[in-house]
Amino acid sequence: MANLINIIWHARNQARFNNKGIHWKSTISMVIASTSLSGNHTSKVSNNSIVDFTILKAFKCTIHHPKAPVTKEVLWHPPQNNRLKCNIDGASKGNPGISACGGIFRNHISEAIFCFSEPLGTCSSYQAELCGFMKAMEIIDQHHWNNIWIETDSSLVVLAVKNSQKIPWTLRNRWDNALLILNSLNCIISHVYRKGNQVADSLANHGLTLNNFTFWYDVPDFASPSFIRDKAGWPSFRISS
Repeated sequence: MANLINIIWHARNQARFNNKGIHWKSTISMVIASTSLSGNHTSKVSNNSIVDFTILKAFKCTIHHPKAPVTKEVLWHPPQNNRLKCNIDGASKGNPGISACGGIFRNHISEAIFCFSEPLGTCSSYQAELCGFMKAMEIIDQHHWNNIWIETDSSLVVLAVKNSQKIPWTLRNRWDNALLILNSLNCIISHVYRKGNQVADSLANHGLTLNNFTFWYDVPDFASPSFIRDKAGWPSFRISS
């Protein structure tokens, strides 16, 4: 549209001020050439509309087709023989909103050792994720576990463990205590896609319905379907563009 208006304005000025009439076919060619020149300087992809495809072809613009979605297989992996694995997650209705956290500890044969859900009141989703990590550290300390693998679907939590500068001041003391516990352990922390963290996600969401911290030594019924999938080694699939 910008090129069309510009060429019409140019043709009008030529006729009015220079007494040079421009044939309408030449004007159309100028519009197509200008649009082609500007259109071919972009690398943005087109959509799947056949109408847009026809227009781009008419104006001789290079068409960048949308990339096909990428499907990734996501699996939950058990820990090594001498290590416990803890998957943690946070949940929030609104940001900030009513929040909770949850987690599950499993051994090398994928058996559940300890599960927990905790309501947090009103806080941000980021704070809920941090609270999941801190609660896991406190549980580990209480049980005197040492060889631990922490897994979360929040890459921000993984970054916070490495660099604590952006921890909210309201959580700073508790966070520092959690890091002291972490540094006393033989512990690794890693990120997993949400599809590989579904048991912890179920526990965190259940925490939104609770009034107090709740724990189980076996998997509660509401988290059982996801737990069975993990234990059986069934994959989930993540589709991304």
